[in-house]
Parts: sequence; C-alpha cells; structure tokens
Amino acid sequence: MVKAVRIHANGGPEVMCWEEIALPPPGAGEARVRHTAIGINYSDLNVRRGGFYLARPLRFPVVLGNEAAGVVESVGEGVTDVATGDRVAYAGMRGEFFERTGAYAQARNVPAERLIKLPGSISDQQAAAMMVKGFTASLIINRIFRPKPGEPILVHTAAGGVGTILCQWSKHLGATMVGTAGSHKKAEIAKAHCCDHVLLYREVDLVAAVKAIAPQGVAAVFDGVGRDTFVACLDCVRPFGMLVNYGNASGHPPPIDLLQLAKRGSLSICRPALSSFITDVTTMRAAAAELFELVERGILKIEISRTYALHDAANAHRDIENRESVGSMLLLP
Repeated sequence: MVKAVRIHANGGPEVMCWEEIALPPPGAGEARVRHTAIGINYSDLNVRRGGFYLARPLRFPVVLGNEAAGVVESVGEGVTDVATGDRVAYAGMRGEFFERTGAYAQARNVPAERLIKLPGSISDQQAAAMMVKGFTASLIINRIFRPKPGEPILVHTAAGGVGTILCQWSKHLGATMVGTAGSHKKAEIAKAHCCDHVLLYREVDLVAAVKAIAPQGVAAVFDGVGRDTFVACLDCVRPFGMLVNYGNASGHPPPIDLLQLAKRGSLSICRPALSSFITDVTTMRAAAAELFELVERGILKIEISRTYALHDAANAHRDIENRESVGSMLLLP
C-alpha cells in the first residue's frame, strides 16, 4: 500500500483526496519507482477540472500527475535497461496527458521503457521540474521554430516553467527575447532567465509595446496562455512569422479565419502536441540527453520556486490558479 492524491470526480482543488491505495508488484516490462520529487503541470489542473482537451470521460478514481523522479525499487520480468537503485525520471506514458496519469503518489509501477536514467549532475528535483517543461521547449525549438541570431522572439509567461527554459534556450541560439509577465516580481525572474525586454502585460498595450521593440514585429510568438493572448499576437508577428500555441492556461484560443493570416503577411500557426514528440522512446531519450547537457553546461537554469508536501497538493493547485506560481513547482513525498 502507498499514499496517493486521487480524485473521484472533476472539480476544484477540494476534490483532491489523500488516500491509501494498493500497489501490486511490477508486471512484465515494468519497474516500481519510489518517487522523490513530483512535477506539477497545468495539464494536472485540466485533468482535475475535467479540462476542455479531454477526448473521453475519465474513469474514476484517478491519481493525478504525469512527471516525477525517483529511485527504482524493483523490476518486473524482462526488464534489463534499468535496475534496482537506479535514479530515474519520466514524463508521461504513451498517449495523451490525460491518459495513464499517476505521478501524485509515493510510488508507482511504470513501463521501464518510459524511464530515463539521471546523470549524477542532475538532481532529482531538477529532473522532476524540467522533463515535461523541457520536452515542450525542445519540441518547439527543435521541431517547430528554431530561433536564429538576432531574431526577436515573444514568449508569454516568461517567468513560468516552460517560459524560463524557452527564453534561456532561444537566447543561447542568439535571439533577442521579449517576454511578458504579470507582476514586477515575475518580470525580475524573467530577466534573470535571459529576457532582454519584459512587458507587464496588464499595464501596457501589448501590440504597441512589442512594435516599440521590434518595429516589423517578432519572428515568432511562443504562447502557453491561449485564449487571453493568442489573437492579439496576430498583430505582433512580422510577415512570414509564426505563432506557436503550446498551452491553454486561459482556455482554448478562438477559431482563426485563415484569410487573416494572409492579410497580416503570410503568417503561420502551429499547435504542437507534446505526446506526439515523446511517444517515441528514442526521440524522448535523445531530447532528455540534450536537456541534461544544456543544464550541465549552465545554459539552462531550472527555476524551482516552491515545493509542497505531496499531501498538500491541493494547496499547490490553488496557488497556481491564484497566479502565484513562477518557474516550476514540486511535490515532495
């Protein structure tokens, strides 16, 4: 038996229950991982709420969470690529991020192929804070839009977990970084993570402020907010630029008339799905190796703003919903 955070219905943070659940021995191809740090992602809130992207009803009860680091305690039949005592991390199973969740637990059985061994230079907390968010940044930069030297790039929520990684990585590639933030405190965090210009989006006209920095518009927008920001960004992008919507913290963006993309200078729009990137094990492990190297070289600094006891996960969700989160937030069993 282990303790876990489960929900028996969709709703607010109050539906999150601290419960004891049975954990059988790992099956064939599985490893039991004792969690030492658990990542919190906005997808967890969407699953708990019954978010708009759920393709089919959940089968309750559900243990939340897609990302964690820990130690292998035992392995099932046929497992050879990890062994008892290995430090590992994982980010999602095969399929969408509302499927096969279960990280908000003291321990769980995980398909061994989804586990990534951690080098000694990467701590458990760093790993739990960076896998989903780092993979998202890798997907954008390596598959969707790779910033070039001198190009201006606009990153929304630049003090967030994905935003801080995108800013640092893009700056490393030579881009000029323009970020948005909701407070002066968050603006300072964005600046500390390679943002050249930070716009307090509640206090400025976004389009005018962006054009004051990049008169022709930015080469790309990296947007994890969605409904509240995406349409305005059509007027922030220069001709032949790209808008990348990788998240929907404020809700799904409204439909876009494709003719508007032509009228604004042949713009492109992409909505990448992380699951399509990391379902392939070889791709996932190569992306992890690159992320670890960037952290080891000091190019990426992983911002961990707060940690919570696992049983206090509901308060972590409340803080995110109250916009009190910056960087990454972790649950500690």
